[in-house]
Amino acid sequence: MEKPYRILVAEDDRGLNQGIRLALQREEFVFDAAYTLKETEKIWREKAPDMILLDVNFPDGSGFEFLRRLRKSDNIPVLMITANDMEMDEVTGLTLGADDYITKPFSLMALRARVENIRKRAVGAVRPVYEEAGYLFDFERLKFQVQGREISLSAPEQKLLKVFTLSPGQTLPRERLSELIWVDGTEYVDENALSVTVSRLRRKLEIKGEECPIQTVYGIGYVWKCRDGQK
Repeated sequence: MEKPYRILVAEDDRGLNQGIRLALQREEFVFDAAYTLKETEKIWREKAPDMILLDVNFPDGSGFEFLRRLRKSDNIPVLMITANDMEMDEVTGLTLGADDYITKPFSLMALRARVENIRKRAVGAVRPVYEEAGYLFDFERLKFQVQGREISLSAPEQKLLKVFTLSPGQTLPRERLSELIWVDGTEYVDENALSVTVSRLRRKLEIKGEECPIQTVYGIGYVWKCRDGQK
């Protein structure tokens, strides 16, 4: 017998929580309900759900903060739910690793479609690995290698590297990079933080006799220039 697909609905509004579970009801689905972040974390650890529908605002904290912690160890699909129709909230959720985002009020038909799309992508997902001559970056397992040598990257360096490798050849403005790396403002120290992070990342990616892929576009920002051998 095929294992049921377990969905954790983490939403503090009890009526909406129940409505979501009823709307998504299918023979192959089983559901868990959480109304606080504490309950969400407990169910995630104990029952290992296959997907989380995660509200942004809880009585005991922020769904964004839970997602940040979650992504340090788990690549489980996450659909963010929020009452805030603000672009920055959407950018924050997606940058932290949410798979999709839906804003209240939403139609149950749209919710079903998003959940199904996320499930299909997760089933057929390929691990996010970037491989180029001399470089191997596994963003799911948080393993980063330069010429076969493993390097250690800080959280901002990991985010910066992921943004670069997802946008090769594209000039990325400094302001945009800062927004993506320090999305909630808690880690941002001063206006030199980006320059310092880029400098440290360049040193760690250094291959003797070769130019670092991170190039400065003066007056604008940075660009990741691929070398021969990218896969």
